[in-house]
This record gives sequence, C-alpha cells and structure tokens, in this order.
Amino acid sequence: MTQNEAVDREDPAGTGDTGHLGSAGDTGHREDAEAPGAPGTGRPDPGDGIPEHVRSLDPRSLRGLAHPLRIRLLGALREYGPATASQLGARLGESSGATSYHLRQLAEHGFVVDVPELGTARERWWRAGQRGIQSRTEDFAGHPDPAVRGAFALLLHEVATIHAQELSTWLGTLHEWSDEWRDAGEVSDYSLRLTPELAKEMNQELQEVIQGYRERAVEAEVEGSAPVRVHVHAFPRAEEKPDGPAEPEAGKNP
Repeated sequence: MTQNEAVDREDPAGTGDTGHLGSAGDTGHREDAEAPGAPGTGRPDPGDGIPEHVRSLDPRSLRGLAHPLRIRLLGALREYGPATASQLGARLGESSGATSYHLRQLAEHGFVVDVPELGTARERWWRAGQRGIQSRTEDFAGHPDPAVRGAFALLLHEVATIHAQELSTWLGTLHEWSDEWRDAGEVSDYSLRLTPELAKEMNQELQEVIQGYRERAVEAEVEGSAPVRVHVHAFPRAEEKPDGPAEPEAGKNP
C-alpha cells in the first residue's frame, strides 16, 4: 500500500503515502531540536534526499513493515521530511525510546536511512528510503504462510485506519479553511457494475490522472497552496437479496 504513491499496481490495495520499518533505540536526544521542513530556515524540506523510487514488497520486508507505529513513522518521514526519534515521538504521541526502536527496525529493512549530515553526537536524523511502496494482493492475500497473510492484513487495515483519521481531521477542521479550499475538497462514493478487467482499467486510469497532477505540483512557496491528500478505494461488494446477502454462485468468489 498513503502514508500511500504506495499503490498496488496490479490490484489497488495500496498502502498510501504514508506513507507511513522496527534493537535498542537512541537514548540521547536534544529537546531543543527544531522541527524539519520549514521553508527558508535551513532545515530539510519534505522529500529532500528521498529517491524517486517505489519499492515492491516481498514477504520479508512486508513483515518488517507491518507494525502500526512503523507504518506511521514511515508516513511521517515521507510527508514532513527528515526528523529525529524525539521529534517523531512528539508528532505521533509516542516515547522517543519506542520511535528509536522501530526506526532501527525500519532501517534494517531499508525503509528508512540515517542522515549523518544532520546528526550530532546527541541526536540521529532519519529520512524515508524510498518515495513509496507497492504490493500485489495476489502475492500476499493467499500466501501459504499465515504470518505473511496476517502481516498483509495488518498493513491494509492500518492504512485504512490512517485514511479514515485523515478524512475525519479534514471534516473536523473545515471551518479553519478558506471558502476556496472547502469548495475544492471532495468526499464522494460511487457504485458501478464492472468486471475485474474493467475495474483494473478504471484504477489504472485514475492513477494516471493523479500522476498528471503530480507533475504539475507547485512549490511550497506558492501562495495559497497546501499539501493535498488523495485516497482511492475501489473494491467489489457481494450482491444483496431482500433478506440479506446473496449466496455466491458455485465456483465463484463473492
């Protein structure tokens, strides 16, 4: 799969850009460390140093990522830029010991990397190792190892939870945004009858539309601009009879 970028190219059960892999953590940190990402301050901007690369998950790396805090740590580094364990802990409401531990685990799997030019003897900075991740549902949902299936389920459900929280935050803060941004927001859903081939084609075309706007994205200094999150969910639903869901036809999955 938001924090995503992290999309499933074959079956859109993506992880989002979140973003958002888990040895003993850093024990020393500076309480006065400045938050990263502010333009014109000399601090790193979000995305600085992150390769334009989308990583494909395998069973080992999937198990390394499939932890709620690791998913959120990775998403925060992608969205807000390099940070220390203590800064990430403050952002996510976790202790620096916990964030340090899981950052080191993420580093073991290559999801995050050290940024030595920003670090000191008392603090260590981290950034995301890739722009995004992708997975293929067919590789994991039916995997013979139940640990792999469980890790994939956890990853998808955590990403879905993050998406729901992000949407709730937007709705809960509508009054804080300008009329222009309130009018630009979108909360819609649709029901169509499609074949798997048509559904896949639709999702690929949606990804192409989003990529087109990524190529037109503006700099942070552009007046009136703001980061925009785009969630894409597409999935089949079982038929329903008046007295409840229909039974699937013999030999067919619902």
